[in-house]
Amino acid sequence: MRNDPRSHGLWERSAPPAPATSALKGDLTVDVAIVGGGFTGCSAALHLTDGGASVALLEAAEIGFGGSGRNVGLVNAGMWVMPDDLPGELGEVYGSRLLELLGGAPKTVFDLVERHGIDCEVERQGTLHCAVGQKGLAEITERARQWQARGAPVRLLDAAETTRKVGSTAYAGSLLDERAGTIQPLAYVRGLARAAIAAGARLFTGSAVTGATDEGSHWRLGTAGGTVRAKSVVVATDAYTVGVWPQIRREQVHLPYFNMATVPLGDNVRRSILPERQGVWDTREVLSSFRFDRAGRLVFGSVGALRGTGGPVHRDWGRRALARLFPQLGAVAFEHEWYGMIGMTENNLPSFHRLGRDVVSFSGYNGRGIAPGTVFGRCLADLLLGRIGEADLPLPVTDPADAPRRGLREAYYEVGAQVAHFTGARL
Repeated sequence: MRNDPRSHGLWERSAPPAPATSALKGDLTVDVAIVGGGFTGCSAALHLTDGGASVALLEAAEIGFGGSGRNVGLVNAGMWVMPDDLPGELGEVYGSRLLELLGGAPKTVFDLVERHGIDCEVERQGTLHCAVGQKGLAEITERARQWQARGAPVRLLDAAETTRKVGSTAYAGSLLDERAGTIQPLAYVRGLARAAIAAGARLFTGSAVTGATDEGSHWRLGTAGGTVRAKSVVVATDAYTVGVWPQIRREQVHLPYFNMATVPLGDNVRRSILPERQGVWDTREVLSSFRFDRAGRLVFGSVGALRGTGGPVHRDWGRRALARLFPQLGAVAFEHEWYGMIGMTENNLPSFHRLGRDVVSFSGYNGRGIAPGTVFGRCLADLLLGRIGEADLPLPVTDPADAPRRGLREAYYEVGAQVAHFTGARL
């Protein structure tokens, strides 16, 4: 996208084409205007049109341009926060409600893929949260206990079974979440967009919102080429928010994350690494993740940005890290590389905001955008269609609050990841 191979890398090369869209020209009146063409925006558009609403979605760049088209593609349940901690953060009602919603969110994703025939390389073999050392093992043991107490289909695996499933002896154990899986994320969001268009939504790309005016009975959103008048507005820009409603961006600290994809591996090597095709991430603070794509490329990622001095530092680290994890690989070339930004909030949880009269938003996915973004888009549709009330949402309404020392913390994350990788932080 935008002639930058490091923005979406492998995903742009291997995804089916995006649905045909164009920039907004002229004036349009609809029930709901959606700002942002990622998981949340496209899910909201699909569910709103299915419910009978007229919808116009305005995307500044292209469908999936933000985090939706750049991430690893792990379809996980829950958030980073331990399950038992959510009631303490949100209260018993909202904490329990959010856990139930996000626990079932991967199934919602997979059901949509099946219902709409979305070609996005689905693997439903679960994900593995791999423990680095005894500290990591204690963390996943407690996480497993808390999810199992809620009846979730998760299993704690010992080091030997983890070695069999991963193909590496690097880990002290792992947590297998059978609810989860992997997808090709850009292909998935393009599929959601295509399904929304088929249902009657109008999607416009290259249509950045330059202004928003409350006219009393309607909102008027302006772009370079026209305007949209709508009774309600969904703001679904999350970590890639620019321009209008900047408070969404200011409440998040950007954490850079990169991915590199190998050339397609030979059959013998592929059988020895992730033979069941789970997706993996580990318990390190500067974490790593890896999974296969359909063609047999190993997609390997970690915290960091592939720009400036970060490019060579993270590439060198990636080669060394893969050699330590999988000695059977030998020398292997990376065929694609890309990176993006994760929006982190103060409590590592998403937020629901009313940004004005009939202007609503979920944001702050903290690296868990696929499943939460999909179900939050559906929640916003249900709210605006009158199927549920605000009190029925999985999060309470809150006002955006600027993240303290945001610029300093963002620089720390980017430079700190380079230091960790340059000094050879071990897996």
